[in-house]
Amino acid sequence: MKIALNLLQITLIVLLLSSFHNQKKEIFNLTIDVKELRNSKGTVVFALYNREDAIPDEHYKKYLKKLTGKIVNGNSTVTFENLPAGKYAVNILHDENNDGKIKKGMILPKEGIGFSNFQSIGLSNKPSFRKASFDLQSNKALTIKIIYF
Repeated sequence: MKIALNLLQITLIVLLLSSFHNQKKEIFNLTIDVKELRNSKGTVVFALYNREDAIPDEHYKKYLKKLTGKIVNGNSTVTFENLPAGKYAVNILHDENNDGKIKKGMILPKEGIGFSNFQSIGLSNKPSFRKASFDLQSNKALTIKIIYF
């Protein structure tokens, strides 16, 4: 049985195939550096978020991706690869005792923490996804300050 395709059918097939081809998402890398850690104990936990409700995330349960970086001479660097364009935020923990959790005193963390777009943290400057987020539209490198209380 032969099936003859008319010009309209051929045009629809070509348009459909080209729309699938054009939907290919651009993929980027995000490199995060932290410098001047107070010591080289433990590791650094880098958590990447892409949701409004994700930060704060004290127990590291709402992240999109999480990487652990080694500390060399008080610095650590990781690269999140293959990220589609979008809005992201980063939360970092200098996990000095390597337990994967934020060690806290009465209220404040005893280990260093950091967020994208934050140079300080306080009662009037609490981290949120909205404040920490940035657009990723190309390969990007960020240096994030670690804050010790």
